[in-house]
Amino acid sequence: MAATHFGFQTVDEGEKAERVRGVFDSVAPRYDIMNDLMSGGLHRLWKAYTVMVANLREGERVLDIAGGTGDLALAFSKKVGTGGQVVHTDINESMLRTGRERLINRGVVLPTLVCDAERLPFADGHFDLVSVAFGLRNMTHKDRALAEMARVLRAGGRLLVLEFSKVAPPLEKIYDLYSFQVLPRLGKWVAGDAQSYRYLAESIRMHPGQQELKALMQRQGFGHVDFHNLTGGVVALHVGVKC
Repeated sequence: MAATHFGFQTVDEGEKAERVRGVFDSVAPRYDIMNDLMSGGLHRLWKAYTVMVANLREGERVLDIAGGTGDLALAFSKKVGTGGQVVHTDINESMLRTGRERLINRGVVLPTLVCDAERLPFADGHFDLVSVAFGLRNMTHKDRALAEMARVLRAGGRLLVLEFSKVAPPLEKIYDLYSFQVLPRLGKWVAGDAQSYRYLAESIRMHPGQQELKALMQRQGFGHVDFHNLTGGVVALHVGVKC
């Protein structure tokens, strides 16, 4: 069996998905609290910017991949209105259940589905927009997942990838200190799980940088790709348009 990375470890491809599932099973109950603490609340601004760039219209159809606790799905649903559709998906059932309950508590009921981004159960050209926030780096075969996202988009449809990326060089030392010293301790203190948050930091370092991800998206069917660096490149929003 082929090998891949799980953080800084090398594992069999078949093992990675199970390990990632274990991480998110562990962090799901405290995921939103930890997001606020880890980012100082900035994740809310990053997602608000993503919604603005999406520029959705009433009646459009949206697929939210790795939708987790439902922040983007909720915001998108307000934009597309009752005539549109937002499908809220995640490969991790614990995360999806947490998100679905959160949405219902807000009075929003959306189609919710556990599915693998590398094998999307949707028809070709069905969606106007596909989004994936902080999920692509955990996928074993990013090329296959991106190709599937392109397949389910209509011609001219847009893919938004919001993901941790490569920070500007002046920030590297302090970012490494935070990622590998502060973050695991925060995870242990708040979520009782230092190891999962150490993996999350490692997974960020193993993820393609801005230009690498742009090139990968272009190879998978997105004719025009641009990216927006946020907070000094801590996060980047890649926007791809299907040919």
